[in-house]
Amino acid sequence: MGFELLVSPRSTIRIPLRKIPIQKSPSSTPLNLHLPRYSSAFHFQNANFPSNLCLATSGIKHYRFVTACVNRTQELIDDVPGIPTENEDEIEQIFEEQEEKRDVARKIEKMELGSQTIWDQMKEIVLFTGPATALWICGPLMSLIDTVVIGHGSSIELAALGPATVVCDYMSYVFMFLSIATSNMVATALARQNREELQHHISVLLFVGLVCGFIMLLFTKLLGAATLTAFTGPKNAHVVPAANTYVQIRGFAWPALLVGWVAQSASLGMKDSWGPLKALAAASFLNVIGAIVLCRVLGYGIAGAAWATLVSQVVAGYMMIQNLNKKGFNAYAFSIPSGKEILAILGLAAPVFITMISKVAFYALLIYFATSMGTHTMAAHQVMVQTFCMCTVWGEPLSQTAQSFIPELIFGVNRSLAKGRLLLRSLLTIGAIIGLLLGIVGTSVPWLFPNIFTPDQMIAREMHKILIPFFIALSVTPPALSLEGTLLAGRDLRYLSLSMSGCFSLGAVVLWFLSTRYGLQGCWFALAGFQWARFSMALQRVLSPNGMFYSEGFSQYKLQKLSTA
Repeated sequence: MGFELLVSPRSTIRIPLRKIPIQKSPSSTPLNLHLPRYSSAFHFQNANFPSNLCLATSGIKHYRFVTACVNRTQELIDDVPGIPTENEDEIEQIFEEQEEKRDVARKIEKMELGSQTIWDQMKEIVLFTGPATALWICGPLMSLIDTVVIGHGSSIELAALGPATVVCDYMSYVFMFLSIATSNMVATALARQNREELQHHISVLLFVGLVCGFIMLLFTKLLGAATLTAFTGPKNAHVVPAANTYVQIRGFAWPALLVGWVAQSASLGMKDSWGPLKALAAASFLNVIGAIVLCRVLGYGIAGAAWATLVSQVVAGYMMIQNLNKKGFNAYAFSIPSGKEILAILGLAAPVFITMISKVAFYALLIYFATSMGTHTMAAHQVMVQTFCMCTVWGEPLSQTAQSFIPELIFGVNRSLAKGRLLLRSLLTIGAIIGLLLGIVGTSVPWLFPNIFTPDQMIAREMHKILIPFFIALSVTPPALSLEGTLLAGRDLRYLSLSMSGCFSLGAVVLWFLSTRYGLQGCWFALAGFQWARFSMALQRVLSPNGMFYSEGFSQYKLQKLSTA
């Protein structure tokens, strides 16, 4: 028996009770402790000293303990009778070591991201988002490669890529909730240092991704042609065969694609971005070589581009899984989730699902209205949409940065709303700069070098008609993504889903009205309005007096909900 003096969560001194005079405690003693028959511990906290004084005993009922009061400027009081001198020296030594550790921690804290100036923050953000940017670029890069290669062969096949990529690419964003759920659950398990729980989460989410992949495979095989026919309309029925060929081939990659997404998100949740980056870089290289060989050399056209993309996605999924196995996890172990686990995944991902559905639905409507305007208009729209998607992914790492750093400043132990506001300012500044640069570069390429995409001058003229709304929509997208990432970081998911669905509802009406009056130009001006509406609503929310950065009540309420969950 004895008592323990805890000076930190990992530093404990046990002093035997036989070396301390213990007296039976009469009813009038200053401190009466009723200790249960089994082992127990009492912690005495002092506001001036960040440690606990823990008295642990067993089998004793009533005793009187004489304890010491410790603060930052006072050593352990020496008048505790019965404690040997060597124990006092050991206590003093540990106090000194802990004080040195606190000094080092304070110095490190001054160098943290939230404590730096805005320019230092911007530098750190750029360094943090570098590898993540490449991850986001690889996906749309594959579709852009198909667009460039096919555009030099056939205008009809180039136009067919529009509805085909809706089924193959845009529908995949519906399953972005898998990535969000994986990152969140993996990060939680890592924080608890529970490797078994982490393995179980990975196995369950891989199984969910595999099932969703096979469902989409069946969907493309059974309903792919019907979906494309309904989407393109009777005026463009001639592009359906080529589009269906592309969809049917790429449909085989759905299981590998979604399983790869889960594995990639698990690696990112473990703070590993280089493993997924290597996988996607290898996949992009294979896609480029395969598309050139199959389309240009062997003459397979749109089918060759589809096979090249299929192989690259399967290779990427395999490399993602192997990256997890190298970390000591079994990525081939799939676990069937229970009903409670399914509800937990859906409860976490449902608002993100609604948000992604709203965005995907609006982009799908954009292509739907463009497909009714003729082959050359469809082809021009396809080029501009792929260029737009290729440019917008440069803003996605800002959203990831917000989700990585802001939660600590809002819900962490050392929470600081002022530092959170400073970080948000840095993100918006970088977003505005990136948006302006992307708008200039993204507009200049189809304006000055349209032959990169197609030699058809009629398609080039249609592309030039929409350069102004293209610039307006592209320039605001990176800061909008940084704001939406901030809302995700603050767990303001209900507002994010409601605002996005509202933007979709109003944007769909505006899109229909402008497209019927102004053609393709109207479609792109509607897209510009949709992007600016997203930015304005998110900015209003984060700057609101009742928002996450200005209201203690908001942050405390969200913190209580997270603790309860």
